[in-house]
Amino acid sequence: MDHKLETGGAARPAARQAVGRTGGPRGLGLALLIIATAQLMLVLDDTIVNVALPAMQRSLHLPASSLNWVISFYALAFGGLQLAGGRAGDLFGRLRLFRAGIAVFVLASMAGGFAPNETVLITARIVQGCGAAMAAPCALSLLAVTFPAGPARTKALGVYGAMAGLGSVVGLLLGGTLTEYASWRWVLFINAPIGIAVLAATWTGVLVPGDTERGRLDVPGAVTATLGIASLIYALTRGGSDGWTDEGTLAAFGIGAVLLGAFAVAERRSRAPMLPVSVIRDRNRGGANAVMLLLGTVMLAMYYLLTLYMQLVRGYSALHTGLAYLPNVVGVGIAAAGLGPQLLAKLPARGVVASGMLISAVGLAWAAALLSPTSNYWAVLVPAMLAAGVGAGLTFVGCTSLGMLGVAPRDSGVAAGLLNTSTQCGAALGLGALAAVASAVTRSQLAAHTPMAALTNGYAAGLLAGAAIYAAGAVVAALTINARLSPDELATH
Repeated sequence: MDHKLETGGAARPAARQAVGRTGGPRGLGLALLIIATAQLMLVLDDTIVNVALPAMQRSLHLPASSLNWVISFYALAFGGLQLAGGRAGDLFGRLRLFRAGIAVFVLASMAGGFAPNETVLITARIVQGCGAAMAAPCALSLLAVTFPAGPARTKALGVYGAMAGLGSVVGLLLGGTLTEYASWRWVLFINAPIGIAVLAATWTGVLVPGDTERGRLDVPGAVTATLGIASLIYALTRGGSDGWTDEGTLAAFGIGAVLLGAFAVAERRSRAPMLPVSVIRDRNRGGANAVMLLLGTVMLAMYYLLTLYMQLVRGYSALHTGLAYLPNVVGVGIAAAGLGPQLLAKLPARGVVASGMLISAVGLAWAAALLSPTSNYWAVLVPAMLAAGVGAGLTFVGCTSLGMLGVAPRDSGVAAGLLNTSTQCGAALGLGALAAVASAVTRSQLAAHTPMAALTNGYAAGLLAGAAIYAAGAVVAALTINARLSPDELATH
């Protein structure tokens, strides 16, 4: 298969132009710092709120049923608008939309931090997700057009993948620290100084905005895709709290299916589709996005279930809970920042990605098999978290590289948006589904077990379901990915 950029011979001149405009290696370093910091900030907001949920509940008198919405609505908006955000960046300017997204995200974070009630908090989380959906795909496409093809781009993608994986676990650590020593409101306020610093750095001229695509935004496609994805996520989240036979749940599933069907029809007929066929027809790119969907399905749910286990069953404080995730941080860092890129240069990509998913599956299965109200942290949770972190890091790096491989610069925004859509939609879908599994098992065992044992068995069941999904992801990777990136090919790209 030909893995050359679709721009053909123009790739090398564009690479030299990128280096010239960024000011050489030092400029590329600053460009990577800007993009990596933005990605870290946007992704950590998936989980930074997790450990602060009990404090939020006490402060704002939130009903238990609303706790899931505080997390899910951010992922819903983030995932549902990714494709539209990526395509808008291609059409109207990646750097311009990146700045706008960061600004919206910062303002919404401040509003959420000052929220006096549940309505304002959840609304702010939705707007945060909208800002993230504008900025995240543009960040990855800016990376693709700023860094010249070769080792520089390969290393940059490795760092980007590390931020995508580390963001979730750093959110747990930071959330625990801020909640313990300041206030739950600071898990939202903290985005303001980070976002302002990123915005200021974008005016240094080190980011290459790249060429914009001529045309207009595919409004029917954007509307049907966004609302269709959001309806399915809402249905799964509502089903976990109100039941799978609830009229609202069934209606949301039906609406989502109809809208996504309409999206497929609209894309076939559109002269300027939001999701060009050239982006989705590549086998490796499709496999990478499918695996990212399955990875996202389990990751956020795993953090949610383990956080509840540590706080409700084991009585950990918010800070203790955050620190307990350190093995996961170490695992992601080792795999994404160093081990993953090295393995991609030596092994078939399918082997790296499939191995990552299998390692994560083994970690969750270990936790599910041994979890009890009195489990030893070092014997049960540390091995599970370390394995899940290593597996996630390998998968992030492999799928990010494959998802952007061979994409024409004019389509880099929508390709990046598709990767992020897969991860975020998987996160929102998985949180609703695996939380529902845990709740169902807990309810069924309350009569015969103590409350703590019933809760623990429910969390273990959710983790076991997650292990099965990870294993399915390994199979998907083995069947769909066939690229092998040798050192020479990595240098070419």
